[in-house]
Amino acid sequence: MAKQKTAFFCKSCGFESPKWVGKCPGCSQWNTLIEELKPSKTVNTWTTSNRKTVSPVNIKEIQLQENERITLSDSELNLVLGDGLVPGAVILLGGEPGIGKSTLLLQMALESNSKVLYVSGEESESQIKLRAERIGIKNPTCEVLTETLLDNILNHITQDRPEVLIIDSIQTLYSDQLDSTPGSISQIKECTGKLLQFAKETDTPIFLIGHITKEGSIAGPKILEHMVDTVLQFEGDRHHVYRILRTLKNRFGGTQELGIYEMLGTGLRPVKNPSEIWLAQREEALSGIGIACVLEGIRPLLLEVQALVSTAVYGTPQRSATGFDIRRLNMLLAVLEKRCGFRLGQSDVFVNLAGGLRLEDPALDLPLMAAIMSSYQGLSLPKGYVFSGEVGLSGEVRAVQRVEQRITEAEKLGFTDMIVSKYCKIPDNPKRRIKIHSFGRVDEVFSWIFG
Repeated sequence: MAKQKTAFFCKSCGFESPKWVGKCPGCSQWNTLIEELKPSKTVNTWTTSNRKTVSPVNIKEIQLQENERITLSDSELNLVLGDGLVPGAVILLGGEPGIGKSTLLLQMALESNSKVLYVSGEESESQIKLRAERIGIKNPTCEVLTETLLDNILNHITQDRPEVLIIDSIQTLYSDQLDSTPGSISQIKECTGKLLQFAKETDTPIFLIGHITKEGSIAGPKILEHMVDTVLQFEGDRHHVYRILRTLKNRFGGTQELGIYEMLGTGLRPVKNPSEIWLAQREEALSGIGIACVLEGIRPLLLEVQALVSTAVYGTPQRSATGFDIRRLNMLLAVLEKRCGFRLGQSDVFVNLAGGLRLEDPALDLPLMAAIMSSYQGLSLPKGYVFSGEVGLSGEVRAVQRVEQRITEAEKLGFTDMIVSKYCKIPDNPKRRIKIHSFGRVDEVFSWIFG
């Protein structure tokens, strides 16, 4: 028998090398090349019978065509995708095992008004039926196919022509034109390339479920994320009921949107008002807790910012932040020491965003510093107060974007006072019930609150 040839492929960019090297010549990453079998025969590219012929067109003569988006029954998924599903789009959904990726897409298929084909390479038909009965079958045109050979899947969808295709998961598919095992770099590239070609030539949107590595990145070469149109990340703690759907890449919309779900026995329930789930209902006032009003995409969120300041037991004080950038925390602590005169150099500081959120809105600066000062002084912040403002290195409170929308959300949830920057342009509204307090420096805020 002829000896099978092998080559080394980069996990990050897919670069092929005849021998192993420590640093990939393609993407300059270290220790990313792995050995795989090379194709033993020529790979034939799948094509449709009605493939379009194209020719160069002057950019001024291009006619814009508004593709009508497919509106899904899942409001949170619609929001994250950019107000609907674009025909011909390929969406990659990643997340930890057991987080609910299959449940999310199966629920979407069962509630959709379109003809959906759910292709599973990980579960049997009976397993999918058990989950579907728990969720509730509302779409009589939803079909299930348990297959891992790509050519059989392409032959079926070419004849049946579903309106939406779901692949669970891309790492389980393989092409018999390659000798490598399912989940290898060459198999993932080949299978994704053929599915992408089918989507673009037939305007069929495709959802691909992808596994992730122990580092949290999507398994396979980085080129997989470049090939698809949209990359979604499903996050959350399996020990809690709430799940977060983030957009990492979107060619048809923004990447700042956030979808929030609650995991129930009957599936995933979209959370309409996420601010209420992250605001704890307490009768007694506690120190170290501030309420922040932040923006995630177009959605304002109110959540608790928790801080704990204690005397350092060891020589070096600890700085810990959960859901917040630790470098940003160190900067804010330096501003408190230099501009406000508070000595925190011998204190441990712990910061947490309630509910497991991970946010980067600069408006978190002011509520975070207020929570730290509340814990440091041992005094609780006044009830009904909400903070929103960015803090600069000189101690100034800077303006944040879309402050009017933040004020409306805080007023809707019953807050009585809101502290913002005096540089914010806030239009007068005689019907507004919430009081707006504007300050230019952070030391003025603390003098006003703590006296």
